[in-house]
Amino acid sequence: MGQGLSIKKCDLKIKKNNNKHHTKEISTERLVVRRGQPFTIKVIFSSPVHNYTKQLKKTFLSVQTGSQYSEAERTQVKFPICTTGDQKQWSATLEKRDPYSWTISVNTPANAPIGEYELGSHTSKSYCVLGTFILLFNPWCRDDEVFLPNEPQRQEYILNQDGIIYWGTENEILAQPWDFGQFDVDIVDICFRLLDIGERHQRDKDHTQRKNPIYICRTVAAMMNCDDAKGILTEFGTGECSDGTPPSKWLSSSSILQQWVALQYKPVHYGQCWVFAAVMCSVLRCLGIPTRVVTGFTWAHNTKCNPNVEEYYDEDGALLTSDRSAHLWTFHVWNECWMARSNSPPEYSGWQALDATCQKKSKGLSFCGPAPVQAIKEGDTEEDYDVCYFFAAMNAKCKVWIQKEDGVLKPTFVCTKYTGNNISTKSVGSERCEDITHNYKYPEDSPQEKEVLDKVYSKMTHQTTSRSIEFIPIPTTLEERVNPLVQLQSKSSLILGQDVPLSIEVFNYSGTEKAAELVLAAQSLHYNGVPIMQLWKEKFNFILKGSEVKTLQVFVPYSSYSKELGESRLLRLTAMLRDEDSFYVYFAQEEISICDPPLTIEFPENVVLYQPSTVKISLQNPLTEPLENCVIVVGGRGLIYRQRKYRLGSVQPKSTQDLHISFTPIEAGRRRLTAHLTCLQIQNLKSYKSINVADA
Repeated sequence: MGQGLSIKKCDLKIKKNNNKHHTKEISTERLVVRRGQPFTIKVIFSSPVHNYTKQLKKTFLSVQTGSQYSEAERTQVKFPICTTGDQKQWSATLEKRDPYSWTISVNTPANAPIGEYELGSHTSKSYCVLGTFILLFNPWCRDDEVFLPNEPQRQEYILNQDGIIYWGTENEILAQPWDFGQFDVDIVDICFRLLDIGERHQRDKDHTQRKNPIYICRTVAAMMNCDDAKGILTEFGTGECSDGTPPSKWLSSSSILQQWVALQYKPVHYGQCWVFAAVMCSVLRCLGIPTRVVTGFTWAHNTKCNPNVEEYYDEDGALLTSDRSAHLWTFHVWNECWMARSNSPPEYSGWQALDATCQKKSKGLSFCGPAPVQAIKEGDTEEDYDVCYFFAAMNAKCKVWIQKEDGVLKPTFVCTKYTGNNISTKSVGSERCEDITHNYKYPEDSPQEKEVLDKVYSKMTHQTTSRSIEFIPIPTTLEERVNPLVQLQSKSSLILGQDVPLSIEVFNYSGTEKAAELVLAAQSLHYNGVPIMQLWKEKFNFILKGSEVKTLQVFVPYSSYSKELGESRLLRLTAMLRDEDSFYVYFAQEEISICDPPLTIEFPENVVLYQPSTVKISLQNPLTEPLENCVIVVGGRGLIYRQRKYRLGSVQPKSTQDLHISFTPIEAGRRRLTAHLTCLQIQNLKSYKSINVADA
């Protein structure tokens, strides 16, 4: 580093720097730092440094990133070593000097592109590579666009690797564990490889845009849903998936990302919305963007921004869909990312909705976002990116039609089906479900909601579109007592093996007698609204006296739904009432979850670091038949090294079988154990429990 001098080595102080930059979980062998925060290096020379002042004035450091780095694009920067640094730019400050070494503080700007950098030293006659480092976004830095001011939230949305994904129905929200694994071995390299491939697809040859979290989010989302042949996952629709892994069997993001690399960047089979969201959460958290997984119930998909959707049933109560797709999903999972929006009003900074699941668009990319959550709530549908898609999905109204055998459509009277209910995410620092619907919508029937809806509908009626938008008037039960009226109720969830109880009430508000026909039906359903098959149907004919209320109690037997339930474990129950005098068909609907049998995990009272312990896993079989070929896969970071597989064989009817597993924890703090059961009757039974591991 100067005439007559040479560098013996450069100590990147990896352990100290990574600890200060909250990256020690990523690596203990490579320097991984966050932008807008200085890191320290120690340069050791082969011989004593003389004439220090002259050397200081002639010595520079440089950083460069990308294969086509450029000073003009600021992907290659050269800067002097000074006695004081500039916190807003690349700079170097000499903190300590010894005869044989310099300790230097290197500052990175808060808007630098993320990526892998080469760090070098320059004099007028020589260049020496000091090492390489990885630069990430920094939610701890106030000047970074992803700055998150709350430390518990930073711990949750950047550093926590144990996730929970919600599914089920709006009346019965179920939870399944997910291992984000954003700090697993090689994941950070896979994330940057993902960006490389995504940018090549977009013909973006420089890394300048990597300073922008919006750009990173959109690049990652585009790679999730397999628009490109090099995408991460292939979306699973319906049918068999014998050439891949069913979406319900995945337990972690890192296994998917590592398989993508093993397949030489060919898509992994298969994913659905919660898998896309979970993997994207892992990638964005690894890169330093605060991210969480969000689930909404009764979701209108592929509406093309139209807040009116329609469903069609045949005269037996079976849902009809075209091209094996449906507009109304039982639930949908997407992401939220935290960032400032410099080109939007200040109130639109914060959480941004990002959805990697394919949307049918006439042009452009098929994902949505990042759209400001507050803009969705306010109905500012012209705001970038794709606010209109999210707004329509969460505020749609559904009209139900009955299609007769001759193809004629007959309208139904049904209480309005609203979308965007019980929007849920894992709460900070606990495994509790947090309802965040209020972030997306004003309270139902409130003046604020009416004002937002009026504003959006007004915009739509004044827009010139390729086809007219028809706003569907749907009568409200409380305002118009139509005759007759049917109501359907059932339990929101049942354990597999139980008959499904239905309670039906039929009202005749008129003073005259009416002849009525009631058709009850049960259909198994994929989570995305596509029917699997009609499982059960019963028809009743009766006379309703004037002002009579008739109640029926009916059961859908377990034998009717046991074989074709589908991996989503969803049943759609419908009731259709007809009478000769009415123009409408009177319609009611409920969706219920069929829950798998209990799989419980029981830890001892005290679990201590490095001390052997035992956990008990119990499987209860509620069926009148044995559970055949039972296999339990158990995993837990810091508790069990790698996953373990245990074969239980058969579990006899109405019995419980226990599995005792020995383990020795190697990490203190709160740790989670997960168990995943597969057998002939059940493919998606997951359970989890967390335990505080005490220091030895």
